[in-house]
Order: sequence, then C-alpha cells, then structure tokens
Amino acid sequence: MMEEIECKPPTQLIVEASISSTDQPEKNNGEALSPSCSNILTKIHAGYFRISLSLGCQALLWKILTQPNGVSRDVLHVFSKLPSTACLLLWCLAALTQISLTLVYVLRCYFQFDLVKAEFSHHIGVNYLYAPWISWLALLQSAPILLQNTCLLYMILCWTFIVPLAMLDIKIYGQWFTTEKRFLSVMANPTSLISVIGNLVAARAAAQMGWKESAVCMWSLGMVHYLVLFVTLYQRLSGQNSLPTILRPTFFLFFAAPSMGSLAWNSITGTFDTTSKMLFFFSLFLFVSLACRPFLFKKSMRKFNVAWWAYSFPLTFLAMAAVEYSREVKCHVATLLMLLLSVVSVLVFLGLMMLTAANIDRLLGGTDDPILAFCKNKKSNAGATTK
Repeated sequence: MMEEIECKPPTQLIVEASISSTDQPEKNNGEALSPSCSNILTKIHAGYFRISLSLGCQALLWKILTQPNGVSRDVLHVFSKLPSTACLLLWCLAALTQISLTLVYVLRCYFQFDLVKAEFSHHIGVNYLYAPWISWLALLQSAPILLQNTCLLYMILCWTFIVPLAMLDIKIYGQWFTTEKRFLSVMANPTSLISVIGNLVAARAAAQMGWKESAVCMWSLGMVHYLVLFVTLYQRLSGQNSLPTILRPTFFLFFAAPSMGSLAWNSITGTFDTTSKMLFFFSLFLFVSLACRPFLFKKSMRKFNVAWWAYSFPLTFLAMAAVEYSREVKCHVATLLMLLLSVVSVLVFLGLMMLTAANIDRLLGGTDDPILAFCKNKKSNAGATTK
C-alpha cells in the first residue's frame, strides 16, 4: 500500500505536464479557429483571386456586348436578346466571390501572417498579390449602370484599388534592378506579367474617370515593363525550370497583357487607333501560337488545379479587344473574329465553372500547389529556427 501511494503523485504530475504541453502551442499561435477554418486559411493564397478575376472580366465582357455601341450592327440583335438580369446575376456572383475571397484572405493575414510573408518572398506567389486589386478594378468597371464612372464613390473606390498597385510596383520593380538576389533575370517568369496587367487595368479605370495623365502614366509603366519582361522571357524561357509544370496555363498571360494594353489605350484616346490595333494583332498572334501547341499544356491538365483559371481571363481580355476592334473597322471579318473569340471565352469560362463545382475538394485540398508547398516549408523552417 505504501508503494502504491508513493507512485501516484509522479504519475499525476506527468499527465498534467503532457496536457499543458499540448495546450501551449495553441496559445502561442493565437488560433481561436476550428481545424477546418484553419486548414482553409492555410491553403487559400492570393492565387485563388484568379477565380474572381475571371468572373469580373466575364461580367465586363457581357456588359460591353450588351451595350448599343459595343458591337457592330450586324450582330447587335443577337446580344440585345441577352436579358439584363443574366448580366446582373453574373456580376453579383463575381462580387460575392470577390468579397468571400477577400474576407478569407484578410483572416489569413491575421491568423497566418507567416504564410503571407512567405508568399511575398516567393518568385511566383509575389506576383499574385496584384490579383486582388485587379479583381476589384475589373468588378468596379463591370458594375451595373447604377454606379457611373463619373460619380464620387466610383472615383474613391478606383483610387483605393489603384494606390496598392502603385505601391507594389515601387517595391517589386525596384527590386528587379537594385537587389542582387531578386534581379529580373533571376525572378522573371510568366506570372510576372500579372503586374503589367494590373497597371493596364488601372490605366483603363483612370481613363474612364477622365484622369488622362494618370492613365498615360500607368499605361506607359505597364507597357515598358511588358517589353522588358517579354524580351527576358523570350530569351530564357525554354530550358528553364523556374516555372512548375502545373503553372503552364499562365503562358496565356503573354497575350493577356497586350490585349489589355489595347483596351486601355482605346479608353485613353477615345478611339481604337493604330496603336491599339498593333497591340491587338500582336496578342492575337501570341494566342494562335499557343493554341497551335496543345502538348505544351498536356502535363498541366492531368489534375484540376486553381491554375486552370489562368485560361479564362486572358481569353476574355482578348475577346474584349476584338469587340472594340470590330466596332472600329465594321467589317464582316472583324465581326466573325469577335464572335469566335467571345464564344471561346464564354465556353472556357463555363467549363471552368463546372469543373470547379465538381472538384471543390481538390481545389481546397490540393497538395501539389507549388506556392502552398513553399509557404509551408518556409513556415516550418522559421519554426525550426525559433526553437
């Protein structure tokens, strides 16, 4: 009996120590979230804003097509039959998706800030930090008629989303030619073109508000860096392993930038002039070049991934540029080209919507995302060094 009494206190102390040790990490992390919520915050990075960006751009395309001056008269009656309710529902879906992703990412910044810092240090993930602001600008430009681009609220919201883009430009573009480890020759990859698209979308938004000088500033900043990026990637892309195979859909960003450039210049000058036509023809050439090489994307199409949404919004930009081109030249060839690109854009968009709905578990639980893997390794290494 005496031996049993003497053995009990050490056993109780060991149990209490084990409980306190398991509770301590939860207190240190400050996580008051359920495991499922924490898992979502861990996996939803800025690259998921490609979904809301595609929705917003598709809503903008539908808005342009349903406008009386958006297409040529030969096909005006076709698009005029589109109910305004369908366009409004699409915009509401885009707004709901954007707001949901924004709330999730804000929570990620609060509860998983180490992962956000890891995104900023990743040569691919840092470029997707432009995506939330581009999505908001696209959503704003595709807003219903109730929100005019000349009202005060529209201007305040535009500059609220443009200023962070300019701050990212100063940070990232400055690193490309001042920081040795982050020189453009080292960091350049197709996702770097998202920064160019952000500047061009901001230029179009500023031009629609009547701020022509600001629009020209953003347009020139975007196009000059597009030329630098295009030459850099054109010379070194083949044979490089800096871009994972799963992210090859981002090659579509090559023609998304000049397409958006033609749209932005059209808004600045008020006409689809020679400069806009040159950029449109160049983007059309790049699109045909990629479309003729389907085996380039074969390996990346084996498993559904959020990177597939990189197919949608570049095609929508190209379709919108084709609409403006058709409006300017008013010929049957331009009209057929506009119809073809618009139909392809809508079909790709609808296909991705159905695939996303059917593979929602894979979308949220994929372990082959290179950005997610880097963030986890970065966080684990940071935790190991602190210990």
